[in-house]
Amino acid sequence: MEKALFAGGCFWCMVQPFEETDGIEKVVSGYTGGWLKNPTYDEVKMQKTGHTEAVYIEFDERKLSFDTLLTIYWQQTDPTDAMGQFMDRGESYRPVIFYYTEEQKQSALESKKALELSGKYAGPIVTTIEEATDFYPAEDEHQQFYKKNPRLYAKEKEERKAWVEDNKQVNNE
Repeated sequence: MEKALFAGGCFWCMVQPFEETDGIEKVVSGYTGGWLKNPTYDEVKMQKTGHTEAVYIEFDERKLSFDTLLTIYWQQTDPTDAMGQFMDRGESYRPVIFYYTEEQKQSALESKKALELSGKYAGPIVTTIEEATDFYPAEDEHQQFYKKNPRLYAKEKEERKAWVEDNKQVNNE
C-alpha cells in the first residue's frame, strides 16, 4: 500500500470522494503539521496547535495512481484561498498537498503547475506542497462523518456550495 496526505478545509468533506474511489483502502480524518503531540479536535479548531485538518489515505498503486488522487483533491478545494476553505477559516483549514516521497512531490508540483496554466482560476494557486509530518487520527466521532451524520454532512455540503456561489473566483463556470 502507498500512502497520501491531503489538507483541504474541513476533513469531514474530504473523506467521501476519496473513500468511494476504487483502489483506496483506507481514509482517516486527522491532524498534521503542528507542534503539539496528539492534538484534539477542539485544540486544532481553536487554531492553537499549528495543525491542519487532513485526510490520510492508503491506496493500491496497482489500481490507481497518486496523480489520480491529485485530480480528486483539486476538485474538493479552492486552491486560491491560503487561509481556509469555503466557510472554514484559519490555518487549520489551509490547503496543503503533503508528500511522502520525491515522486509524490514532483507529481504535486507538476499538477499544481498544470492547474496554474489551465486558466481555470482567476487568482493564483496558493495550495502549498509540503513534506508530510506526523499524522494524528481524529477522534472516532470524526471518522466517516458523512456516514455517521448524513443530515449534518448534507448541510455542510450545501453550505459549501452556497459559499462558492456567493464568492465565485472561478473562471469559465
